[in-house]
Amino acid sequence: MDIQITKNTNPKAKPDWSNLGFGNFFSDHMLIIDYTTDKGWYDARIVPYGPLSMDPSAGVLHYAIEIFEGLKAYTCPDGKVRMFRPHSNAARMNRSAARFCMPALPEDVFVDSIRRLIDVDRDWIPREDDTSLYIRPFMYSDQSNVGVRIPDSYRFVVILSPVGAYYPEGLNPVKIYVEDEYVRASKGGTGFTKCGGNYAASLIAQKKAKDMGFTQVLWLDGVERKYIEEVGTMNVMFKIKGEIVTPELGDSILPGVTRESCIQLLRSWGLSVTERKLSIDELYEAARNGDLEEAFGTGTAAVISPIGLFSIRGEKLQVQDGGIGAVSQRLYDTLTGIQWGKLPDPYGWTLEVG
Repeated sequence: MDIQITKNTNPKAKPDWSNLGFGNFFSDHMLIIDYTTDKGWYDARIVPYGPLSMDPSAGVLHYAIEIFEGLKAYTCPDGKVRMFRPHSNAARMNRSAARFCMPALPEDVFVDSIRRLIDVDRDWIPREDDTSLYIRPFMYSDQSNVGVRIPDSYRFVVILSPVGAYYPEGLNPVKIYVEDEYVRASKGGTGFTKCGGNYAASLIAQKKAKDMGFTQVLWLDGVERKYIEEVGTMNVMFKIKGEIVTPELGDSILPGVTRESCIQLLRSWGLSVTERKLSIDELYEAARNGDLEEAFGTGTAAVISPIGLFSIRGEKLQVQDGGIGAVSQRLYDTLTGIQWGKLPDPYGWTLEVG
């Protein structure tokens, strides 16, 4: 697909690379591709970053007709810029699109257009330790119509953000509140997709946890409020008596790219990894009797987030000594080593931008 490029003639001042936070700054350009049912995908363009214009009756504003993705690019020691598993994100976005009756974007268009955008804004990729370029592709309906129906018009957009650590704690263990009042997703719903509605619905529980001094929420299933699903914006894994256990995927759990990468690494190291239902009762008992050796979240934003403490039914249970476990540390070091080009990539996960 041909991409027209309009350069920003008034570029922004660069941020303090040592104090980025997460999602606070955005590069000088963005990518836009339009879609209608009669034309297909058309008018691909890279333009100066700025407001998006839409009609007040646009479907995204009234019926949340939108999906998104998240991936990263890294400056490597050899000076090259590489993305991490972009084709996996492209495939997942199309699975989300199918659930919302939205058009699929060809994977090669997804990947190649992002590569072009990164190349245009290459000087926005931070080089400091523990920093990266976060890539946010999203698709929404801009069709003007107030009525619940499948739209004929959509827009695909990509913006770029130089980022540091997702959580203020960095790699230090976080405290997690087990939520048993609200639910994130239910069977037959949209929990396996990346759509804004899933995250908007989670805010009230996150506020509740934050008010009590916790970093994030551990979600239980929406039917029995019994089985563990996700931690906030991450998948979750537990090391119980030497075995790595993670909730099995279903239509209420996001199939994380980092989760999949971790499972592949763990199994290559000869560790036992089981994907199955895990009840909060089992976790509670394992934490109380010392069988819970490690717990950690996995996700693009934080990569690996060790968990040092759970609040279950009002009882605070520390995971071992509350520090970072050996498996969590090894996963973080290996994944970030591959991502930043400091370690070999035997799996072909990284893709050079250009």
